[in-house]
Amino acid sequence: MSATTAPHAPRALSSARTTATAARVLRQLRHDPRTIALMLLVPCVMLLLLRYVFDGSPRTFDTIGASLLGIFPLITMFLVTSIATLRERTSGTLERLLAMPLGKGDLIAGYALAFGALAIIQSALATGLAVWILGLDVTGSPWLLLLVALLDALLGTALGLFVSAFAASEFQAVQFMPAVIFPQLLLCGLFTPRSDMHPALEAVSDVLPMSYAVDAMNEVLRHTEVTTTFVRDVLVVAGCALLVLGLGAATLRRRTA
Repeated sequence: MSATTAPHAPRALSSARTTATAARVLRQLRHDPRTIALMLLVPCVMLLLLRYVFDGSPRTFDTIGASLLGIFPLITMFLVTSIATLRERTSGTLERLLAMPLGKGDLIAGYALAFGALAIIQSALATGLAVWILGLDVTGSPWLLLLVALLDALLGTALGLFVSAFAASEFQAVQFMPAVIFPQLLLCGLFTPRSDMHPALEAVSDVLPMSYAVDAMNEVLRHTEVTTTFVRDVLVVAGCALLVLGLGAATLRRRTA
């Protein structure tokens, strides 16, 4: 009987439903200037602070500035996305949306599109500040730096969407940072080359996406042309972002019967 068929069964991914979801998220963010400031300005402020911390040693800034240009967007987008998505879960907004004819893919893609739009602005501001104002010396194209920074921000967005499913409060969402972000930060090669680490830690670092983000930034820092290593690193970061978005869609479910 047709009565046994769910009236709002998820349908194939729809561009109209995805863009409508993204527009709704952006309208909500427009009324939250503190969150927008956190996403757009904090990476720039951190880069500015870092530049003048190493004011007497500009080469140090050149060495680590490119890596941090990719790390800062990832961290800020992870924090903002996990907390913002959790608010929607706890307020019942996601519950109501999932009761509508809206597929999980549409919902996750809409959130990713909305935060991705902000990630483009964030990455452009941070890259422009680092290269053209703070004087970050890169051998390759600044546009490649922008590409990696954008992919890192999208990866942070995907991770934030994913971990929000496992937190019951905003405080718990923040608590995921030591588990998800800090190990990657320590093992990504920012503080010491990964080849100098203990073999066990080097093996762990080889499966962490932030390691490939830092490696991609360093490739742009050292080479004028697009290297095969750079292409590999970019594909790994992009693939991890898509994989985590897929896992995020799998964790979306109604919490009530």
